[in-house]
Amino acid sequence: MGSSSDWDIMRLAAEILTDFGVPFEAQVVSAHRMPDELFRYAEQARGRGLQAIIAGAGGAAHLPGMLAAKTPVPVLGVPVPSRHLQGVDSLHSIVQMPKGVPVATFAIGAAGAANAALFAVAMLANHDEALRDKLDAFRARQTEVARAMTADLTLDDK
Repeated sequence: MGSSSDWDIMRLAAEILTDFGVPFEAQVVSAHRMPDELFRYAEQARGRGLQAIIAGAGGAAHLPGMLAAKTPVPVLGVPVPSRHLQGVDSLHSIVQMPKGVPVATFAIGAAGAANAALFAVAMLANHDEALRDKLDAFRARQTEVARAMTADLTLDDK
């Protein structure tokens, strides 16, 4: 993430990866305050075995795009809500990548962090049967939770 202030949102991705047993690292690599470290991180990502990078950033939100520019590892961008523009600025920064430098961009905030983690799990599950089984079970639980929502619909507010 671009700053430790992004952790409140990005921890949701970490929790999902933990639930699925997917190893990960969480660290601050600021595109603006530590560009040399950012470039090193990106350039070494594939060699260290990383198969995806979930990059959360707020404000100018250059982290996901700069990572994508420096590594062939898929980058999943999460716009972190900002104080003044509620993350719309971050979304625009991340989603408007030039042709040839893709960043898979997710929703602003908590839903984006969770979905980026689930997307990473789905990518990894293509080559990991045990992880695929966990993902299938997760999706089946989601379906049951959604079905149960109908039982909560009543007009008995009188």
